[in-house]
Amino acid sequence: MSRARLDAASAARVATTLQALATPSRLLILSRLREGPLAATELAAEVEMEQSACSHQLRLLRNLGLVTGTRQGRSVMYALYDNHVAELLDQALYHVEHLNLGLSDAVPAAAAKTGAGAGKQPAAASE
Repeated sequence: MSRARLDAASAARVATTLQALATPSRLLILSRLREGPLAATELAAEVEMEQSACSHQLRLLRNLGLVTGTRQGRSVMYALYDNHVAELLDQALYHVEHLNLGLSDAVPAAAAKTGAGAGKQPAAASE
């Protein structure tokens, strides 16, 4: 699939999203929500955060469109906004694992110019 070059406005939005992912506590929250929706109080306990700190992070993640919050009675159930958020987490983890193993999924020069192979998973992913 061919992708257009990133413009300044889109680059700013992507940077804001990536900055949100640059905090270990937020990654722990998103990672836990990747397993399924959870009430805010239970989520705070599972990621070992104070309720107020977890709520602050959830508010930020919700404002950036990374999680949703749905009121159910007295609780708010949080979930990942969509599969793209899960894919961001998966790709970041996949990249770190490859760095740790000294592996690289280099994109051939022709594919890099056309955008081909941008979503292609390397053969090592199925191991």
